[in-house]
Amino acid sequence: MVLQRAPQKSIVWGFGAAGKLTTLRMNNKIYTTISRSEPANQLGESIWSVTLDPVSDEGPFDIHVSQSLPNGTLLTITIHDVLFGDVWVCSGQSNMQFTVSMMFNATEEIKNAGNFSKIRLFTASLMPSALPVEELLGINLNWSVASPHTVGGPDWNYMSAVCWLYGRMIHQALNGRPIGLIATSWGGTPIEFWMPPKALQDCNATTNEHLKIQPYNGPSVTVPVNHSNLFNAMIYPFTRTVIYGSIWYQGEANAGNPTYACKFAKMIQYWRQTWNERTNGIADIQFPFGFVQLSTNTNNTAYVGGFPMLRWQQTFNVGYVPNNVVPKVFMAVALDLRDDPNGIHPRTKLDVGYRLSRSGLAVAYGQQIEFQGPIVQNVAYSSGSQTINITYTAVSNIELRNPNGFEVCCQGSHCSNDTLWVPSTVLSKIGLTITLTLDSSCVGKQLYGLRYLWRETPCPFKQAAIYSNTDANLPSPPYIKLF
Repeated sequence: MVLQRAPQKSIVWGFGAAGKLTTLRMNNKIYTTISRSEPANQLGESIWSVTLDPVSDEGPFDIHVSQSLPNGTLLTITIHDVLFGDVWVCSGQSNMQFTVSMMFNATEEIKNAGNFSKIRLFTASLMPSALPVEELLGINLNWSVASPHTVGGPDWNYMSAVCWLYGRMIHQALNGRPIGLIATSWGGTPIEFWMPPKALQDCNATTNEHLKIQPYNGPSVTVPVNHSNLFNAMIYPFTRTVIYGSIWYQGEANAGNPTYACKFAKMIQYWRQTWNERTNGIADIQFPFGFVQLSTNTNNTAYVGGFPMLRWQQTFNVGYVPNNVVPKVFMAVALDLRDDPNGIHPRTKLDVGYRLSRSGLAVAYGQQIEFQGPIVQNVAYSSGSQTINITYTAVSNIELRNPNGFEVCCQGSHCSNDTLWVPSTVLSKIGLTITLTLDSSCVGKQLYGLRYLWRETPCPFKQAAIYSNTDANLPSPPYIKLF
């Protein structure tokens, strides 16, 4: 496995007899602790926990933990081949659960997996719980060295493609630093299932949905799942583990939900808080949190649906991250990565991994690299004018790949009706500013709104209008402005 490297300390914990001296040996150091007196599981066992000194050497190490049995026998458990690096938790719904075996380029990705033996993988089973549990209810893939077998496991089982690609790419960019990847996701699940109760209360989301969900990779039985049930069973058991950060790919099940921005912000806040509290302040209260902005679904570019507003809400209604609403958050834009035969599960995960890892390297690791596409800085429109000027920032220059994707509304309070928005094509580009020409139906009228890529599936593959000129794989995110 991988434990969190210095400067952070790492925590090793487990179960044993109550009130017993517990000894941990690693790298010629000895740590001792007394296990708690209160029972923590159905076997009546108690929890012991050891906080290691910060470890800069990546290892490998063996960890030996000993406790004496009632009859005086010394029982020792040994964990072999432990590396110290960065630990990332990967969660969400089906596009995070979506495995390497199912993506484009899977054969090559799986074949090469053995080259990355310092990446270690873990996948939790899909099981809910009404109450928080200390120990996982099931494991699909226990801690394993990356290999063709562990990366190329069964469809929907292991290993998560986005989790693996993100981990592999930051591992390579960090000069082979060990990376531990914990995949814990469940297809078809709304965000409420992953939120701690306090987060739900803060967003007034206290009515339970009680959905019956069929695991993608399990028997054809539906499981009743409720609010917080997956936080309780698939996140909480990891919160004694010191981690570096988390990545998230979810939102399809919440399309059309007007309160997603609150729920997403509060989920991040309380995940961070829970980890910080349960590691005694070691896990960063603002650990880096990355996400994939919703990709595409239908092959009908005219359909608006609930995805555009959900994408906007994923940025806490700002349009881009990082921003000041929730600190240390980064994202990958994915709405130009359509894959028509696969609908809501695009196989274009290599691009997602690239974009998310660039953002992670910049925001989570402080690298001075280009990591986002052009961001709208200013929109200038004079009443009665026939054009709108949009100026971008975050890049040194913009690539105009096609003139389409912008729309305006000049119908006053009726702009909530999608049929009243009309296309506005790009007339010219000078430096970081593009000029749109207004549709004749809006010339001379007051403008009430401007939006960009406001469709479920807005463009052909990698054919959005605006990209970075210095990194052709970094598109400008979707945008809306109401005047």
